Amino acid sequence: MSEQLTNEELIQVAREFGTPVYVYNADKIEQQYHKLRGAFGSERVKIFYAAKALTNLSVLRFIKKLGANVDCSSINEVKLALQAGFEPSRILYTSNGIHFTEIEEALQLGVFVNIDSLFNLQKLGAQYGNKYPVGVRLRPNIMAGGNLKISTGHDKSKFGIPVEQLDQLLEIVKKYNIRIRNLHIHTGSDIKDAAVFVKGIEVLFDIIPHFPYLQSVDLGGGFKVAYKEGDPVIDVEALAQKVLTEFDAHETARRLEIWFEPGKFMVSEAGYLITSVNLIKETSATTFVSVNSGFNHLIRPMFYDAYHRISNITNPSGPVKAYSVVGNICETDTFAWERPLPEVREGDLLVFYNAGAYGYEMASTFNSRFRPAEVIVYKGNAQLIRKRDTLDDLTRNQVVVDL
Repeated sequence: MSEQLTNEELIQVAREFGTPVYVYNADKIEQQYHKLRGAFGSERVKIFYAAKALTNLSVLRFIKKLGANVDCSSINEVKLALQAGFEPSRILYTSNGIHFTEIEEALQLGVFVNIDSLFNLQKLGAQYGNKYPVGVRLRPNIMAGGNLKISTGHDKSKFGIPVEQLDQLLEIVKKYNIRIRNLHIHTGSDIKDAAVFVKGIEVLFDIIPHFPYLQSVDLGGGFKVAYKEGDPVIDVEALAQKVLTEFDAHETARRLEIWFEPGKFMVSEAGYLITSVNLIKETSATTFVSVNSGFNHLIRPMFYDAYHRISNITNPSGPVKAYSVVGNICETDTFAWERPLPEVREGDLLVFYNAGAYGYEMASTFNSRFRPAEVIVYKGNAQLIRKRDTLDDLTRNQVVVDL
C-alpha cells in the first residue's frame, strides 16, 4: 500500500465520516517503525513510542503489534498503554514535575520509571530503598530542537536533573542504595543533526562509570520529519551508525542497551486533518478562507508557528491564488497567511498534512465546539476509531446547581 493516502481516499473518508476529521494512515506508521528497526538492526536498541504524540487506543494497539515498546508522560498514559495491551515490562514512564503519588502508582503497576528530580529521588529512596530499580533523567545542558518551546535539554529547561548536580544525585543513590538501571536524556524535538545525539552520548559517557547497576541508556527522541518539500530531516541510518559506533568504542558502554523514544517520527506524516470550507471573505488586505476547524483542533501553527502543508483536494487543478486560511474560533486562529492554493470554493475540502502528532492530542472544546472524529486506514480499509463529540460530551461531567 502507498505511504500516502490519495485525494480520492481522503475524499471518501470525508464523505463517510464527515468533517472535520483526523485520518491516520497505518501503513505509514508501519513504514516508519520498520525504517527505524532496519537502521539500528541490533536487538540492543529498543524503540519506545512516545505516546504523548497520539494516544488513541487503536493506534497504541497497532504500534504494540508492530513490536515497539511505549514511553509515557503521565500516569494516565501508562493506564492507556496497559488498556491497549502493553505488558508492564514494555512500558516506560518518564516523570516530569509530578506528585510522588504518581510514581508510587506507576511502580505498583509494574512499569519502569525514570525520575527527573532530586526531590522525588530522595522520596523514592526514603520510602523504598532499593526495592524498585529506576532510571534518572539528566539535563545535559545542550540546546537543540526546532523551537525553544520544544527544546528540553538546555540550561534553563525544567526537565531532568542538571548534570552539575551529579554529586548530590550520587549522595542520594549511595544513602539509600538505589539501583539506577537507566540514564535518560532528551534534548528536544525536530532534531535533524545526528551530532546532537553524539553530544548527549559524550555527556553520558563521563557519568556511566558512577552507576554499577546500569543496564541501558535512553537518548530520547525528537527526530525531525519534513513539514514541507525540501525540509531537512534526520538521516536515521547515519544516526544509527554514529550512535552504535560511539557505544561500541566505549568499553563501559558497549554492554548497555540503547533506548530511543520516537513519537512524531512514528505518526506525524501518517496524519491528515480534513476540513470543509465555510466561506471565502475578500478584504483589501487578503482573501480569507474560513474552514470548519480552528486551533481547537490543530493548535501547532498558532502555538509553535508550525508550518503544515495544505491542499485543496476537491479542486486540485484550479487556478492558483493566494489565500489566508483561518478557523471558525472566536480568537485569531490563522493556519496560513497568503498561502498559494488551487482556487478555493465554498464546500471544498482542505487537508492539513503532517497532522498525526500533537494534533488531536492537543485538541480542546474551546468555544464549546466538538472535537473531531478519528479514522484509521490500513491496507485501504478505513475504520472509525473515535466518534465525533456530541453535546452530551460537553456537559457529561458538569454538575448543574441552582444558586
